[in-house]
Amino acid sequence: MIEMHLGGLGFDPKNMSPIVLLRDAEERNFLPIWIGMFEAAAIAMELQDFKPPRPMTHDLLITFAENFNATFERIIINEINDNTFYAIIDLVQEDTKKKIRIDARPSDAIAVAVRVQSPIFVSESVMMTAKMVNAEKDEKETEKFNSFIDNIKPEDFSKYFDSR
Repeated sequence: MIEMHLGGLGFDPKNMSPIVLLRDAEERNFLPIWIGMFEAAAIAMELQDFKPPRPMTHDLLITFAENFNATFERIIINEINDNTFYAIIDLVQEDTKKKIRIDARPSDAIAVAVRVQSPIFVSESVMMTAKMVNAEKDEKETEKFNSFIDNIKPEDFSKYFDSR
């Protein structure tokens, strides 16, 4: 498995679908994952340290786990099938040391990971199938994409949500 870090959020310029971008520590390999608008907003709000007045679903999952004395060990993007990514969330119940594995959408798993500062891993088979490589000859295009990712704000998602 390869440890990845959240590189940012953006939109696919072709269809304006949200993308979460994972990157390795050396910023040589990137993994773009197309996600839903609500999950993108949940990740963006956490990255911007914006706390909604009521808990979001990801917050409820975290509270539920904490109330059962479980901690989030890691998330793993473990499979890609027909261009659909799959993930798992690994928890450990502290008093029994029992490991709990939960099937999850990658976007939900990443939304949880950013809230609890859990490490994100990607299986090598997924990386070999779906990664983007930061080649030197594509440096200008990569720089342009990184600038776009770095400048995304939670407000960019506001038109998709009721302001209540």
